[in-house]
Amino acid sequence: MKKIKAKIELNKRISWDQCFMRMAHIIADRSQDPSTQAGAIVVNEKNLVVGAGYNGWPRGIKSDDLPWEREGDFLNTKYAYVCHAEENAIYNSNSKTDGGKIYCTLFPCNECAKTIVQNGIKEVIYESDKYADVPAFIAGRKILKLAKVSMRQFVDKK
Repeated sequence: MKKIKAKIELNKRISWDQCFMRMAHIIADRSQDPSTQAGAIVVNEKNLVVGAGYNGWPRGIKSDDLPWEREGDFLNTKYAYVCHAEENAIYNSNSKTDGGKIYCTLFPCNECAKTIVQNGIKEVIYESDKYADVPAFIAGRKILKLAKVSMRQFVDKK
């Protein structure tokens, strides 16, 4: 009876994927972007967290120093200035990322894909692919595929 109870309790435990994706969502809540809060968690081969990041301005720049607009002249939109969650998670890593994984609330764009590849990350686990038809995300997928980085969509079974 004890063994059955222990097995049932073990089955209630969340998976590593669930754990790290939840963490990505929590760090995303730090973002001040009014339209998109993204988060990312980098883990090493032993499933130890080595980096966390969210989308926002480079360090030292206040939230209202730059525009958060999504449309208009490039220099008057957030896209000219924002650091994405994946980039920040890698920049903030406190250990090597070679051979690791990155958990992302959104599929990585081309710029993030290049950063992922250049830092030796071997697997991307993403939740949302809502920009799949946008050229920057098509390019991101192509970069990751050519670099033989594994990609899979996280679907929470709970």
